[in-house]
Amino acid sequence: MKICVIGGGGAIGGYLAAKLARAGNQVTVVARGKTLEAIQKNGLTLCMEGESKPLVAMVNAVEKITDVQTPDVVMLAVKAHQVEPIIDDLAKIIDPDTVLIPMQNGIPWWYFQRLSGEYQNHPVETVDSGGLIMKKIDPKNILGCVVYPATYTESPGVIRHVEGNRFPLGELDGSVSERVKAISQMMTDAGFKSPILEDIRGEIWLKLWGNMTFNPISALTHEHLEGICQYPLTKDLARNMMTEAQTIAEKLGVVFRVDIDRRIAGAEKVGKHKTSMLQDLEAGHSLEIDALLGSVIELGQITDTPTPCLSTVFALTKLLNTKVQSSHGHLCLPLAA
Repeated sequence: MKICVIGGGGAIGGYLAAKLARAGNQVTVVARGKTLEAIQKNGLTLCMEGESKPLVAMVNAVEKITDVQTPDVVMLAVKAHQVEPIIDDLAKIIDPDTVLIPMQNGIPWWYFQRLSGEYQNHPVETVDSGGLIMKKIDPKNILGCVVYPATYTESPGVIRHVEGNRFPLGELDGSVSERVKAISQMMTDAGFKSPILEDIRGEIWLKLWGNMTFNPISALTHEHLEGICQYPLTKDLARNMMTEAQTIAEKLGVVFRVDIDRRIAGAEKVGKHKTSMLQDLEAGHSLEIDALLGSVIELGQITDTPTPCLSTVFALTKLLNTKVQSSHGHLCLPLAA
């Protein structure tokens, strides 16, 4: 297949692009700066956990989305707040047969599209102000996806895989179409696990349940997962946040296949692992708080569900993010005398 990976020099985008290219697909990545230069010169280098020799994939690399000829599949591997600025260019390379696979964390802009019921086509303002993205992209082009692997960028053009290879897929209307079967097979042939789900939104909530809880708590406390789950007060806070989110999701028809205590126990077993938000904080990067938590609070407002714990943690983390950005990524925390 002809595949375009937007954000193809990033941790997840590079992981996908390298393995899909090595599997024989025609892959073009959209990247910038030193990453673009490195990929054009050396290809994409993927260091896999447990393998001594890295995988090197030569891919076509361009700077502008509009330099891409209309592909069969577009994988949108950028953060939620990075989608709106590129939406006009993205729309130009999508035709009626193109499959767009958004790979953002949190509640996606398309959540209520192709979903029957009272909330059908309701915009999610937190991630799509004014419904701009909804207006530009036909939901029939979209295939839902949940990203589970852990990867990071070691240097420009060099991606290190830590663990995981699951990318569950699902049509927004719950159907099992020929195109989702074809893309699931394409992913499988490249070495990924991409089961086809009839309820992709339920899978989004299952992943989000942990992300929207442990990410902001870790950023606020500078604590790893094990510590958060073992300290009684933060464990209780996590449980309360997850309870509020579960109430919202269930009002929207979502059924959780695990309970809260099991989900917390699973996070504790990960051990002394820093969440991605804590890593972003320490690196001085913007925190992905709106998509992970702000969107859930918005859905709480839509469904008339109180969110006292979610809203409190959101407010504190938003202020923290503002402080980080105003200090140009170098936040100094004074020590007590």
